[in-house]
Amino acid sequence: MSRFFRQAGDSDSESESSEEELMSSEDEAPKPAKPAMSKFLRSAGDESSEEEESEEEEEEMSEEEAQIKKKSRFMRTESEEEESDEEVKRVVKSARDKRLDEMEASGKLMDNALKINDWVAISSEFDKLVRMVQRQQNVSEPVPPFFIRTLVTLESSLNSAVAKEKEAKKKMNASNARALTAMKQKVKKVAKEHENEIKQYHAVSRISSLYNHRITSHMYQDPERFEQEYASHAAAEAQPPPPKVKKVKRLVGETDEEDEEFTTVGKGGKAMAFTPESIFKNLQLVQEARGKKNTDRSEQIRILEKLLEVAVTNYQRIRVLLALVSCRFDYNSSVSTHMPIDLWLSAQREVDQLVAIVAQNPAYSIQESTEDYDDLAERSPETEKDGVVRIRGSIISFVDRLDDEFTKSLQNIDPHGTEYVDRLKDEKGLYSTICRAQALYEKLGHQEPLSRVIMRRLEHIYSKPDAVVRALESAVAAADIKPSIVLDPSEETTDLIHSLCVHLYKSNNSLLRTRAMLSHIFHYALHNKFHTARDMLLMSHLQESIYSADVATQILYNRTVVQLGLSAFRCGLIKEAQLTLQDIFATQRVKELLAQGVHQQRYQVLTPEQEKAERQRQLPFHMHINTELLEAAFLVSSMLVEIPLLASIDSEEQKRKTISKSFRRLMDFADRQVFTGPPESTRDHIMQASKALQDGDWEKCRDLIQDIKIWSLMPESALVKEMLAKRIQEEGLRTYLFTYAPHYSTLSLSLLSRTFSLPLRTVTSIVSKMIWNEELSASLDQSAGVIVFHRIELSRSQHLSQILADKVNALVEQNEKALDQKLGQVTSWQDRGDGGKGGKPGEQTQERRGRGERTRGGLRGGARGGRGARFAQGLGNQMSGAQRNR
Repeated sequence: MSRFFRQAGDSDSESESSEEELMSSEDEAPKPAKPAMSKFLRSAGDESSEEEESEEEEEEMSEEEAQIKKKSRFMRTESEEEESDEEVKRVVKSARDKRLDEMEASGKLMDNALKINDWVAISSEFDKLVRMVQRQQNVSEPVPPFFIRTLVTLESSLNSAVAKEKEAKKKMNASNARALTAMKQKVKKVAKEHENEIKQYHAVSRISSLYNHRITSHMYQDPERFEQEYASHAAAEAQPPPPKVKKVKRLVGETDEEDEEFTTVGKGGKAMAFTPESIFKNLQLVQEARGKKNTDRSEQIRILEKLLEVAVTNYQRIRVLLALVSCRFDYNSSVSTHMPIDLWLSAQREVDQLVAIVAQNPAYSIQESTEDYDDLAERSPETEKDGVVRIRGSIISFVDRLDDEFTKSLQNIDPHGTEYVDRLKDEKGLYSTICRAQALYEKLGHQEPLSRVIMRRLEHIYSKPDAVVRALESAVAAADIKPSIVLDPSEETTDLIHSLCVHLYKSNNSLLRTRAMLSHIFHYALHNKFHTARDMLLMSHLQESIYSADVATQILYNRTVVQLGLSAFRCGLIKEAQLTLQDIFATQRVKELLAQGVHQQRYQVLTPEQEKAERQRQLPFHMHINTELLEAAFLVSSMLVEIPLLASIDSEEQKRKTISKSFRRLMDFADRQVFTGPPESTRDHIMQASKALQDGDWEKCRDLIQDIKIWSLMPESALVKEMLAKRIQEEGLRTYLFTYAPHYSTLSLSLLSRTFSLPLRTVTSIVSKMIWNEELSASLDQSAGVIVFHRIELSRSQHLSQILADKVNALVEQNEKALDQKLGQVTSWQDRGDGGKGGKPGEQTQERRGRGERTRGGLRGGARGGRGARFAQGLGNQMSGAQRNR
């Protein structure tokens, strides 16, 4: 009973004992205080004998000593902690040892499952084991011998299970049977990958069994020795050769010695041998590593460069070059950034080398689709049936990728620095590579890649001046491989463009034909052949189907139309230039339509993907069309067309209808300004010139227009300024006659000639044309040399008839638009480009040919069109005849 109470009072005794008593030396026995409860019980009348009391004290002392030992674990001294740290040593394992432990644990689980034929567990553990081995190979560590032993064990177990398959499947459930079938395929596949290691393991096992004088059919009697032998054998194979000593070139004229290099280690940790016999095996290893996460792309490129050095046959060189160029293009995994320039130059040289080998050896052909062949065997024309070795690859894809990467690099380089100019010099080499590929495909007779490579060649020269084109063609003339279409020094660049485009017109690819046509038109417009370019554009009917083309082709179409308008402006065809450029300036998105910038609209926010796509399709800076020059040409053309027209119209409603919206908006903004300072921008010059032209001050208008500095960017700027001065004089005369005709009865032609500094013959011609077109109600008295103005006052019925004719014309045009929408044709006459003419396409063409000269010229053939225009014209003629009769 006292023992029970002593145990219950241990906590009290422990709390009463001091810390010094707990930390006393081991020689002295601790003397804890007796529990208060036990004293109380003894004083209460416990009459036990002295012998019992001594026994109780001994038991109490032993229990208290045990409690003190327990507490001393958490209250150690410094000496005790040092002793305990020395006794317990921490074991630190490397990542490799941890992986090996995990593999062994999976192997033990597989052995246990194999004893009970649990193939579901075996399958899951085997998958886990294969993944760990693959991870170990990715860090260039050899395959552990334990895995080879487990693989051989599984293979033998599966063979025995297959022999008893029918009996075993009857006893197995469905999932276990499926796992057994799946394990056959898995083990067979993995064993094929490690075929060499398994053979080596079998050889080591036979040597070990002979050494132990135990030659039996079973080969796993001493697995530890087998693993030791295999590990030592694998280590001996994986031992790298002694490094080469690097000798540094110190003096000029000394030869370079071989550099110090790391030993290249292949799959399984074995050193790669760079010999002609091992080229295909090393190629296979490199190709298997492509696309994997931990693959070192620069190391792969170095391996392939060494393989190219040791290649001895053309077949080996072709195979290595195909893999090497592909690896260079794979070096940069990001699509948004461009390829490094040094890699691009190396890839270009290797593509040239590849083209040269195939061109000089017709027995070797590189095709995208070929029959299956052995990648590890050497092939020659003698071993093939028809004497042609067909190798799977694509040269045209390499050329396309080179061109795309060149464009992408120009997009990402600052165009205002020297780096852009240096990079642009590489275009000469790229153009030579494209021409070499064209010569190769002409020799092979492959039409589809030939058309693609000709289109690439055309895109490099269609928008360039003659001097640049001749410089590019000079590199082609000096090459050893030349295409059939080459620019002769005596020919013009237009002939070269024509020959390339004619070849593409015969292609079956509609996209290439469309792009070739637009490039051809652009080149004609660039050389100021406006009428030829305009006729080609009208006859192609591209304006009707361009909206269904891809974005790049639509951008090319916009560039072609803009260049056509500039061509008309340079040729002095002001009306045609204004009508051609009006559509693209009406959208207020000139830079976006020409792929020269990203336009941010007010109520539209582009997503990051959309903005990224917009920036990727931007043209390089050297291909840009100056938008400020384009705007100057459009506004000056609008001024010369619209200012005389404004002066000839009386009602304000008609003025709002006839004027172009963009020019009218700028005019209204200039009119609202209270104070007009000296002109600063191009728009200021043109708006102040327009006001001066309205007032009849043609000299001020001429000076303001010629002071625009942007004209210096236009070729033959002096001729352009001279042309503009002449047109300003003529339109100033027309504006003066429209404005002040009601105030004159007669006007001298000689006075007009002196006022506007024009020859008398020119003044007479302009006035006669205005009278003939019924723009001016007057007659010409050549004997007196004066203009006689007629006072014509329309009656009430005639005025109402004119209003009725205008309304009928508007109604007919609206009905024609509704009919076009219902029939699924082009919805707008502005988009259709045929001047609003209704009816069938044949009728529209006939009308365009018959009336194109009499309407407000340009691509559309007139501002008004269709039956409404004919009705209004007939009614107007009748009214004019009635007035003359009166």
